[in-house]
Amino acid sequence: MVTIESTPAMAAKVYETMAKNLAVVRRRLGRPLTLADKVLLGHLDDPEHQELEPGRSYLFLRPDRVVLQDVLGQTAMLQFRQTLRETAAVPTTIHCDHLIQARVEGARDLTESLAENQEVYDFLRSAAAKYGAGFWGPGAGIIHQVVLENYAFPGELIIGTDSHTPNAGGLGACAVGVGGADAVETMAGLPWEVLYPRHIAVYLTGALNGWTAPKDVILYVAGQLTVSGGTNAILEYIGPGARTISATGKATITNMGAELGATTSMFPYDAKMAAYLRATGKPDLVPLAERAQAMLAPDPEVEQSPEKFYDVVVELDLSKLDPYVVGPHSPDRARPISRLAAEVTDPGNAFIDKIANALIGSCTNSSYEDMSRAADVAEQAKRHGLKVAVPFMVTPGSEQVRATIERDGQMQSLRDIDAIVLANACGPCIGQWRRAKEASATPNTIVTSYNRNFPARNDGERTTMNFIGSAEIVTALALGGRLSFNPLTDTLTGADGKPFKLEPPKTAPEVPARNFERGQASYIAPPADGSGVTLSVSPTSERLQIMEPWPAWDGKDFVEMPVLMKTKGKTTTDHISPAGTWLRYRGHLDRFSDNMFLTAINAYTGEAGKGKNVLTGEPSQPIAKIARDYKARGVKWVVIGDHNYGEGSSREHAALSPRLLGGAAIIVRAFARIHESNVKKQGLLALTFQDPAEYDRIREDDRISLVGLAAMAPGKPVDCVVKHADGTTETLKLNHTFSASQLEWFRKGSALNLFHH
Repeated sequence: MVTIESTPAMAAKVYETMAKNLAVVRRRLGRPLTLADKVLLGHLDDPEHQELEPGRSYLFLRPDRVVLQDVLGQTAMLQFRQTLRETAAVPTTIHCDHLIQARVEGARDLTESLAENQEVYDFLRSAAAKYGAGFWGPGAGIIHQVVLENYAFPGELIIGTDSHTPNAGGLGACAVGVGGADAVETMAGLPWEVLYPRHIAVYLTGALNGWTAPKDVILYVAGQLTVSGGTNAILEYIGPGARTISATGKATITNMGAELGATTSMFPYDAKMAAYLRATGKPDLVPLAERAQAMLAPDPEVEQSPEKFYDVVVELDLSKLDPYVVGPHSPDRARPISRLAAEVTDPGNAFIDKIANALIGSCTNSSYEDMSRAADVAEQAKRHGLKVAVPFMVTPGSEQVRATIERDGQMQSLRDIDAIVLANACGPCIGQWRRAKEASATPNTIVTSYNRNFPARNDGERTTMNFIGSAEIVTALALGGRLSFNPLTDTLTGADGKPFKLEPPKTAPEVPARNFERGQASYIAPPADGSGVTLSVSPTSERLQIMEPWPAWDGKDFVEMPVLMKTKGKTTTDHISPAGTWLRYRGHLDRFSDNMFLTAINAYTGEAGKGKNVLTGEPSQPIAKIARDYKARGVKWVVIGDHNYGEGSSREHAALSPRLLGGAAIIVRAFARIHESNVKKQGLLALTFQDPAEYDRIREDDRISLVGLAAMAPGKPVDCVVKHADGTTETLKLNHTFSASQLEWFRKGSALNLFHH
């Protein structure tokens, strides 16, 4: 059985393998290496023969750990069952954090969630026991925070079924968010395959001061690089400024790198990480990391002349950085807070000045340091007899953080200004928020310290505008009650009627002086032998459904397929496969797939989630209903998509649902990384227009044929014959990024079918 803990023996073995692999890589490349190269290439499956061209080669790597959250964990465990393996080949844990809905307050919400989701938790607990995985029960905390506290260490390669897995980069791990199939294959003992990322450096000098927080670093970088600027790249934060930021502050920054489409983000190992490892009960890992220091930082030549070794270098002087606020609707709509009031008064923006809700915490910003700084702002308000002007919610990232800030008083400071404390779970950050309809039915402003702010992300309403800032800025805005309030310059009125200005919060301790309090642990280790455990799935369940392998490709071309939908503009995995109220059906693929393309915008009509059934002529039908009708008639279909198609969450269902409902290919202007991989893994063709303008040539009633598929090969375009209703045809060339081994996924019907010889 695999040991799940990050023991000194495990870390020592990782460093030993890295050293061996890097000796081969250095001989082959003969050039200085960046931090990402050292950790990624240090985990190569076959360093001697691996192709090493950034942006082109697929790397075959051996991850040290797999982490699963409870929503994608259901599908991952159902798919792992299909591999016929008895136990996971690498340390694996399951974390119950996504299904707990924010309603009233933490304890009551947790009790209600346990009752409502019991069968899912029972299934996950039984699957963890059967397949040798660790199980973190509901209330233990958000996956990323629990991983940072318990499992992450410098140089570790982690893959997780959640796009914010890169949070562990705060401890120098190379942690990558993947679709479920990638995790399942790794658990089954196969190497993990990923496109060799490009290199981006953020070179930091100076040190943060005043109101500015680590959060502002990533909000600034998002504005510089945009939501697709990090696609297929690893961001490395280097330079003297990097060593001034706490480990949890680094984690906030790497967590939100997901918003730029980055493969992951990393910091070199330093004393701040050592302090956090000691405070979280892993002091034995510190001497090992110290000895491996050279492998856990870029080569000196790289740090001296970054422009020679990175594709892009962003320079940032932390001492001159202002607090930033980003939004609404996109994390790259960035500006310093000093410029926000002017944007609020500009009628062209249609921003609502009055704040409806303020929310702090989440996996991104609930560290001891964040909560101490927010509590500092709260204490200042309290001294002036002031409470928050708007409903103010706090989400602790983990039971450990909750118990510690309860012990040390920060929680009380926040409660004293009327904060409501939610469960240690994702909650409103991922749409698990039962918000009063009247609050969200009309355009309204919320301010959060979360990571993602697409329309409808937090409360299911596209009218809600989410502006993101640091925990301390959001706390100040909750006191001001207006988006245009700038705590750096504006005054508040105390209970005595006198105006006062908030002081910048004092420098906060990065870790508690007395180390962390463990709280109510809800971890269950797997039994030594789980072969006798039965998986808990009722045949009549509407929440769970055993998954069967997809059929293999029949070897024939796809001819005269209708266009199920052509999406226009931003099409995130939230648009393809919305969460919110649908989260409860995630383990039951057939029930869940009724939401397919529910919020995607139809390029032909501008309608969300509806289209024309071109076989019956009926307009304005739900897309999933049209797909089911085509499938019942034995007709395969295609989807046409826009730029950066599938950005956002690593949601594997956005590829599983199209496969279930009879899709054959997704043809887009450009894909987001994780989604493209997910689509390929499920045996669908992921294709892109050679000329993005050709997207405009596809009409609603066209029939699409993909021909010559038997001769499909890496780097060779696919012929697409477009037959228009007027009888004319045109042939387009479509590109793809399938490697030779990935084409086997298509031929066999899915990547997992490789296990069935």
